[in-house]
Amino acid sequence: MVSIIPEHTTTRPASVCALSDAHASACSSSGHNASWTRRSPHAPRRSTSSSTPAGCKDHEHTPNRSIIHISKRSVAFPTEHGTLSARGKSFPDDFTTEDPPMSTHDMPKSGGSRRSFLAQSAALAGVAMVGTQAGAKTIEAANILPTVKTRKGSTPKADEAIRMGIIGTGGMGGGHLHAFINMTNQGKCNAQIVAVCDVCDLKAEDARRVAEEKQDGVEVASYRNYHDLLKRDDIHAVLIASPEHWHAQHIIDALEAGKDVYTEKPMTLRLDQGLAVRRAIEKHSDRIFQVGTQAIMQPKYNKARDVVKSGLIGTPVWSQTSYCRNSTSGEWNYYGIDDRWEPGKNLDWNAWLGYLGPREWDPLVYARWRRYKDFSTGIIGDLLVHVMTPLIFSLDSGWPTRVVATGSHVIDKEMENHDQVNLNVQFEDGHTMIIAGSTANEVGLETMIRGHKANIYLNSRHVEVRPERIFVDDIESERIECEDIGNDQDALRLNWLECIRSRQPAKSNIDLASKVMVAVDLATRSMWEGHAFSFDPDKMRATKA
Repeated sequence: MVSIIPEHTTTRPASVCALSDAHASACSSSGHNASWTRRSPHAPRRSTSSSTPAGCKDHEHTPNRSIIHISKRSVAFPTEHGTLSARGKSFPDDFTTEDPPMSTHDMPKSGGSRRSFLAQSAALAGVAMVGTQAGAKTIEAANILPTVKTRKGSTPKADEAIRMGIIGTGGMGGGHLHAFINMTNQGKCNAQIVAVCDVCDLKAEDARRVAEEKQDGVEVASYRNYHDLLKRDDIHAVLIASPEHWHAQHIIDALEAGKDVYTEKPMTLRLDQGLAVRRAIEKHSDRIFQVGTQAIMQPKYNKARDVVKSGLIGTPVWSQTSYCRNSTSGEWNYYGIDDRWEPGKNLDWNAWLGYLGPREWDPLVYARWRRYKDFSTGIIGDLLVHVMTPLIFSLDSGWPTRVVATGSHVIDKEMENHDQVNLNVQFEDGHTMIIAGSTANEVGLETMIRGHKANIYLNSRHVEVRPERIFVDDIESERIECEDIGNDQDALRLNWLECIRSRQPAKSNIDLASKVMVAVDLATRSMWEGHAFSFDPDKMRATKA
């Protein structure tokens, strides 16, 4: 099956492929084995300085075996499992698909430089991708159709292991694999990794081998095409650790296949994709959905929410938070280049690119895609989601309604995405949130909620309430002790597994993730386009302010 977009839409469909993760080694923040792929001896190492918990990621997979008949308006390019199309408008009326696989297409094996990548992008400027592009007048839900057959999901029995598949087995995918297996071996849960998938055979095979070694008696399958994983009825749940531009299609397909879903952050690359995911979850309301923003599991945010709702601090006027870190080598350059990668042989580059292709093979883009604005929201989607999500939860101020942001290249002039960002987000109730992010300086803002009568400080594990000077006679300073839950990433994983069994909504669910995506995408657009954006929660539509 394929995604077919009506002529009148301005959406960007995720294509029939899945991708491979560019994370050549497990994220150091996960605390897991970082030997997923061989690191070049010349690759820079990750800086150990960080002011906040790191959040990293992964990539993934491949497509349907289809032959796509397209019009002259379309540009077709083959992958190892089929053909993708980049087109200015919709598929023609005579669009058909057939089952026979295409022959293997050997991609260029040149190393590829940033200059060649940009030159290739410029050459393709005349081929419009279907999506909500920069400069669009309105941004609304994309029409992303599932590319799998509808399947009825199943819930594991009380004494049955939750059988999981992982799409994208690089950095974050590898970290999750270790974590779920370790938690099961420690008796914290009952889950099994039974399938892994990546467009890079090396990564998929490494993941399969490790999973079988660490799980006694569990047979683990390895796939290049994520559809092969999703069609298995014995898999209850899927963890998606692909690059940002593939999240939407993978989530929608997993839901359609009857799977519960845990996706890495950000939920999607763009807001139109996020709203499409929201529609899909409304359609499949029986499925459990979680986004990997683990800080929300810290008890202090529940306590802060209680304090806000109690009225103790008066009306929350504005809040502030940040995620800042520093690196001598340049952010995300710590992902090494593996000289064993061979597009067309052990890696499907076109499948990894998906709707953002075709482009010349570039190992820098593949390994360090967060540095490139076409593939990632950079600091905002990779880091700031971790601090925005729990603060939005604590405030319960409704949807973001106006967003403006600035970004700059202060130190890392080679990175396309910014190394310093500043966001101003206004919500339905008038509350304003100030968020700062940097990969050039590690000293962040104090996380706090500023009320008319008192302020809530959230920098430590505990919650502190201090009155405004004019209310010191009415409100006493208070320190609210909070439980130490240990690893909040494990806590979020366990929350997802518990919800799979109880069928209750997960902590970092679609309602919260949708609000976060409004802030993430509109802030990103604001930085690049130079103006503010407004969002209408009733119409689920964003426009230039």
